[in-house]
Amino acid sequence: MSLPDEEGNQDESLESKTLSAEDQVKDHSTGTRVVAGQIFLESGKSDSQSENEENFHSQEEEKENSLEELNSLEMSNLLNKDLEEAEVQNPVLTAIGGTADGEPCHFPFLFMEKEYAECTADGREDGRLWCATTYDYKKDQKWGFCESEEQSNKRRQMQEAEDVYQIGMKILNESSKKAQKKVAYQYLLKAADMNHTKAMEKVSYALLFGDYLKQNIQSSKELFEKLTEEGSPKGQMALGFLYASGLGVNSSQAKALVYYTFGALGGNLIAHMILGYRYWAGIGVLQSCESALTHYRLVANHVASDISLTGGTVVQRIRLADEVENPGMASGMLEEDLIQYYQFLAEKGDVQAQVGLGQLHLHGGRGVEQNHQRAFEYFNQAANAGNSHAMAFLGKMYSEGSDVVPQSNETALQYFKKAADMGNPVGQSGLGMAYLYGRGVPVNYELALKYFQKAAEQGWVDGQLQLGSMYYNGIGVKKDYKQALKYFNLASQGGHILAFYNLAQMHATGTGVMRSCHTAVELFKNVCERGRWSERLMTAYNSYKDGDSNSAVVQYLLLAEQGYEVAQSNAAFILDQKEASIVGENETYPRALLHWNRAASQGYTVARIKLGDYHFYGFGTDVDYETAFIHYRLASEQQHSAQAMFNLGYMHEKGLGIKQDIHLAKRFYDMAAEASPDAQVPVFLALCKLGVIYSLQYIREINIREVFSHIDMDQLLGPEWDLYLMTIIALLLGTIIAYRQRQHQAIPRPAGLRPAVPQQEPPPEHQPPQ
Repeated sequence: MSLPDEEGNQDESLESKTLSAEDQVKDHSTGTRVVAGQIFLESGKSDSQSENEENFHSQEEEKENSLEELNSLEMSNLLNKDLEEAEVQNPVLTAIGGTADGEPCHFPFLFMEKEYAECTADGREDGRLWCATTYDYKKDQKWGFCESEEQSNKRRQMQEAEDVYQIGMKILNESSKKAQKKVAYQYLLKAADMNHTKAMEKVSYALLFGDYLKQNIQSSKELFEKLTEEGSPKGQMALGFLYASGLGVNSSQAKALVYYTFGALGGNLIAHMILGYRYWAGIGVLQSCESALTHYRLVANHVASDISLTGGTVVQRIRLADEVENPGMASGMLEEDLIQYYQFLAEKGDVQAQVGLGQLHLHGGRGVEQNHQRAFEYFNQAANAGNSHAMAFLGKMYSEGSDVVPQSNETALQYFKKAADMGNPVGQSGLGMAYLYGRGVPVNYELALKYFQKAAEQGWVDGQLQLGSMYYNGIGVKKDYKQALKYFNLASQGGHILAFYNLAQMHATGTGVMRSCHTAVELFKNVCERGRWSERLMTAYNSYKDGDSNSAVVQYLLLAEQGYEVAQSNAAFILDQKEASIVGENETYPRALLHWNRAASQGYTVARIKLGDYHFYGFGTDVDYETAFIHYRLASEQQHSAQAMFNLGYMHEKGLGIKQDIHLAKRFYDMAAEASPDAQVPVFLALCKLGVIYSLQYIREINIREVFSHIDMDQLLGPEWDLYLMTIIALLLGTIIAYRQRQHQAIPRPAGLRPAVPQQEPPPEHQPPQ
């Protein structure tokens, strides 16, 4: 790993020391502390690199264990082979220079009445690592360096980079202000320039998304390539994303698959999720449900283990297309004025407002940031007013523990008991958890079962979930997979992540149900999409609302790669509106078409209709009425879309992609009017037009002369029909003559004396249509 030239001159002072290396070891007591960053001569690796390798080994071992649980023989064998190649024993250290050049280091060795099991910098001002080649340094004075001077310089530079990185991360984690976060990224930039791997990862993603740094796809690509060369799974995954989306590089699904695979083998969960989706949908690979199950289950295991008692952060899914049509309606976001109104009510003592705000701040979402301090304050106010729901949530907060609320089983139990005595299902469920796991009380499965049943009867998802778990594991009751399945299904209807996870496990293994890989994958996918990375959905939305479409589209594209349908449709929407300048004009519609297609495959009706529109008008593809007709028909049959039915009526009317059939056109128009009230006016106009066309077509098809030649007036009106006709004409003429004579007899008035005649409304039958 080479260092920039500008950093090569930072340690010139180390070369100008007046004392010899031997004198420094003899005459100086403990100096610089031992730090990660030692570079071995023969292995060419630093302590930090060794630690990274050990971390890598432990991550791989954890991953291997997870995969063994998945019964995935193929993936386990592949990872085992990778581990065998990675686990190479470091050779024995050999002293460099000093008084024992070339001799092996002796561990442990005694120096200044202290034993050292590794190289140390103690006793040296320049910070270079050294070792003794015999046990007693003071007695034998046999020593040598563990690293060359160049390696020592590199290690110290890496330590300096680590210090800068830690400063940046501390500012980043402790501040919520945008200006402070920008300052933090300046530190991270400096550390990245010093080749600090974690700093490079943070900076490269910031450059990719435009987070607190100006968006620069090319610079991020260069950093990702550098990280990939160093074996960073995050860099490999990101480079795969660039090749998949064609950002900064020529699109190549083959290269994307290679980088995604390496990232997954390195333990990157997002890479696993992307591969899971690709195998599930058959994107760039042969469709394989079992392979998708392997990847999705591994990610779901991590997501499920990260779920806390309070449930974690709420995932807000906002569709930009719906937001544009109905601002604020489809998003579920709370307006700032409304939040302030609730805060005003809470301050005035409104208990319901206090509980509602407490829950919003506890979980986050709907435009409110997660804030345990404020949640605790609101719940406290409501609990003091006697609200059982607030008491139960305080119990959950104490049971879970956080930076704001110290973990306390005793305090949690008190709140749970108070709430449960008032019949609150949240308190009953919390009390059941206390008895199930012995938190503040002795373990009692019977009481746990009793309280979970009470909570489940009131429809509380935690009670249903825990009741299902007890039946599944046979804790306090006889094992009953059917009952477990019943309660897991009930909890999943309430949206509980762990219920989806447990159902997925049952379908994956065929426990209590017929094994279904497809159902298991869909359930695991749902769990995976609740991971912490889902928070980027809101980040992307905020970027779009702030007018930064380029940042928003890149974030949505990455989430789309992970299989988020809402991200696929939002990325397609931004591209469709031509709001992203980072995508070439010629590539906008083809890329939008790709993501509309993926969103449609996941059941999004608007995306299916968009596919029909793109093929109908030739956006991003050739005009193909038959394909457009197929997409409209799918949207009509599967999602009962009024828009699709109307479009099918129009295509039948015009004979586009299908044989012209006015009767079928009318049928589809009628179906559209029945499916949606909004379609009734356009359907009425379309039917009027269809009536005119039908009449003209009928007249065109018949011969007028032939019609009249076949009419027998004697038979139709009687033998004296001509007399009746002459009489009617005479009466009409008489009426006209009489009317004109009355007009002439009217006495004219002077213009100035003519009374003003009020302007009359036209008769109703002559009024224009509304």
